[in-house]
Amino acid sequence: MENPFISIIIVNYNSGDMLSRVMSALAVQTYSNYEVVVIDNHSVDNSWQAAEHTSFPCQLVRLEENIGFAAANNLAIADYIQGDWIFLLNPDAYPEPDCLMAVTRNITQMPEIDCFACTLINANLPMQLDGIGDTYHVSGLHWRHGHGSHHAIVPAQPVEVFSACAAAAFYRASTFRQLEGFDESYFAYSEDIDLGFRLRLAGGTCILLPDARVHHVGSAITGRSSDFSIYHGHRNLTWTFIKNMPMPLLFFLLPIHLAMTIYVGLMFALSGRFRPYARAKKDAIRQLGPELAKRRKIQPQRTCSCFNLLRMMCWLPRNRFQK
Repeated sequence: MENPFISIIIVNYNSGDMLSRVMSALAVQTYSNYEVVVIDNHSVDNSWQAAEHTSFPCQLVRLEENIGFAAANNLAIADYIQGDWIFLLNPDAYPEPDCLMAVTRNITQMPEIDCFACTLINANLPMQLDGIGDTYHVSGLHWRHGHGSHHAIVPAQPVEVFSACAAAAFYRASTFRQLEGFDESYFAYSEDIDLGFRLRLAGGTCILLPDARVHHVGSAITGRSSDFSIYHGHRNLTWTFIKNMPMPLLFFLLPIHLAMTIYVGLMFALSGRFRPYARAKKDAIRQLGPELAKRRKIQPQRTCSCFNLLRMMCWLPRNRFQK
């Protein structure tokens, strides 16, 4: 395809029949000016075959090793896409037929916006939300807005959120490149909140689109509470806080971050899951040098005020869209 407006990137790893379901969802989109790039992270099943012989332009790139979610997306954006906009889509996330049309309409109406978050519906319980944008707490914790809530809390109009969940997120390609993409040291987990944080520091904004609906299974491959997700999620959480928090706020919020770290550690200890958590925090500190070097590059370029950053951060564990 010449000059596709949207490049859809799917990072696949042993997704079973889920990738086939994604391809079926893309085949019935009411908007057609898009291409698809599937980066297969050395799957040992045959899931990647769903990217062959599609009814729309689709490029399959099979890697000889699993380089991680962050690096695979960066590879696709650096070498394989043509679109002005990027749609990052998980293999367990299924857009409704009007999803792409809804996003392109909002891109036209809000040309100053660089990132759009989709409304994520629980794929197994359609009346329940999987998330409506990402929340960043002052402690460094982060979560999907409205996860597990009834879909009635979805706002009627587009609304600003801290960042987009990369299970289904739109980024302006030029902005993604200017921010140097995902932090590949993360491998997987929290790379989207980190990118959203850096986008915000650079003066960017993320908007949730209520009518861009995607049905999401969530952690279908790695497991929501697996040792893998605990380790990478909590190691990367520390890096995101230390790397991105502006100095005036870092001194103020660091005690809250440390208190949260201890509290969460106690919860994991009581549940018998302390080992991967402890390893995550140990490695986060032991490998902090490269992240501090990135901090020294990020912070001098900050244009977002501390006030505006705090305005979009959460102080209480509640859904700010709750009615």
